[in-house]
Amino acid sequence: MRIEDAKIIVTGAAQGLGFHFAKSIVEAGGAAAAGDVNEEGLKALAAECSGLKGKLFTRRLDVANESDIGSFIDEAYEKLGGLNGLVNNAGILRDGLLVKLDRETGKVTKLSREQWQQVIDVNLTGATLMVRDTVVKMVENKTKGVIVNMSSIARHGNRGQSNYAAAKAALATNTKTWSQEFGKFGIRVGAIAPGMIETPMTQGMNQKARDGLVAMIPVGRIGVPEDIWLAVRFIIECEYFNGRTIDVDGGLSM
Repeated sequence: MRIEDAKIIVTGAAQGLGFHFAKSIVEAGGAAAAGDVNEEGLKALAAECSGLKGKLFTRRLDVANESDIGSFIDEAYEKLGGLNGLVNNAGILRDGLLVKLDRETGKVTKLSREQWQQVIDVNLTGATLMVRDTVVKMVENKTKGVIVNMSSIARHGNRGQSNYAAAKAALATNTKTWSQEFGKFGIRVGAIAPGMIETPMTQGMNQKARDGLVAMIPVGRIGVPEDIWLAVRFIIECEYFNGRTIDVDGGLSM
């Protein structure tokens, strides 16, 4: 698919990676439907895209709300004049050790059910429902297209992220499953697994932690959103790519 022909939903588009993805699609002449719970961020995106070649539609979207997903996809289809893709980017963090011992007090604490469920609801269930309902719309209208899921190198396992790692591993696994299921409809599915990227999620790190992390990355720097966009664009445009997850992490997970 040429990026100029894209009519793609981008979730989590009010900041960070999703903001960059949506703007890049519009900048290249494609059409993007940008959804997020952060309406102020969506207004900022609309302002940045004003005057660019492509088309942008924005609306509040809570991917943890099934009815919200359905109505968003219906409206996106109408506003863009069709749909041929999804960049499944929305995600949250609720980090914490599954079980933690305070060695000074002897007190044992645990990851709450709420911390677990919030991440699963957004990062896995919400992502899955976005794929399901977008594909329904494409199949009903006999439209070929592409799904790009945002996994993470945390899918290999990461201390303090039982919930996040589980969701991202499942999303990578289902990328392969869905590619097998949707191929007969002419719909490809791929995934990107970013490493540490400069986004609002990572910019709050203290300098010592950042320096220690950079020292572990073979390319010697934290990534930027454009690094991930180049991989997303590859999946969108390469008609022979399907069912795989690409690590874009500067070599961190090797």
